[in-house]
Amino acid sequence: MTAQIITFPETLSAPPSLDTAGCALFLDLDGVLAPIVDRPDGVKPDPRRTWILRRLAERLDRRIAIVSGRTIAEVSAITENAVVAVAGVHGLERRTAVGEEVAVLADPELAEASAIFNALARAQPQLIVEEKGLSVALHYRAVPSACEAVREVARRLEAATDLVLQEGDMVAELRTAGSDKGQALEAFMAEWPFQGARPVFVGDDLTDEDGFLAAEAAGGYGVLVGESRRQTAARHRLADVAAVLDWLEAAIVERAS
Repeated sequence: MTAQIITFPETLSAPPSLDTAGCALFLDLDGVLAPIVDRPDGVKPDPRRTWILRRLAERLDRRIAIVSGRTIAEVSAITENAVVAVAGVHGLERRTAVGEEVAVLADPELAEASAIFNALARAQPQLIVEEKGLSVALHYRAVPSACEAVREVARRLEAATDLVLQEGDMVAELRTAGSDKGQALEAFMAEWPFQGARPVFVGDDLTDEDGFLAAEAAGGYGVLVGESRRQTAARHRLADVAAVLDWLEAAIVERAS
């Protein structure tokens, strides 16, 4: 199936009610289940979010996965282990629905990227370095004027190494080459309990476009969250995190009634 490309996401319709009997649900974390904050460590567990995820895991017979740029450990802590299946660091590490963990080996050139990012952060303390083991990210949300300088440094590092540059919402991330979010979805869909289900991928960032494309190719669809005006492969849109949680909770209530 050819992915649908939409120039203006604000024209996308809201997604239909979630078919908990036949879908497999893939959710990004930041910007989808939790609001974007200035510092990555500012996102904490939330009782309502945890309750929704646990109930959805039951309703979907465990056909639910978190697919995040964060590490599996971070996702598990923030979601209070409500979901077993998790893809971390954009798919470079993955925990299956039965708890088995697989990951690629970290590229040794990450040390050079980390040193340069940390030097930039020392020169501009509002920049935040996030070390993920398989990648290193430099956040400039608190200092948007640094965008071009940060991206230029990151692009030069990508050109000089085997690392892959992942540009996101106010962040430049250099990661070990390997899986992306779309490939993570494909890996899950080849395993129990996701096999044969219709994938629904919900994301907000550029890194989620691979997930939208993979969901579309497998007969499902993507849901873009937020006000972005970029081109997207998503078929539907939700306004913000609150709208996502309301949509997910409605699926629980509808199935129970």
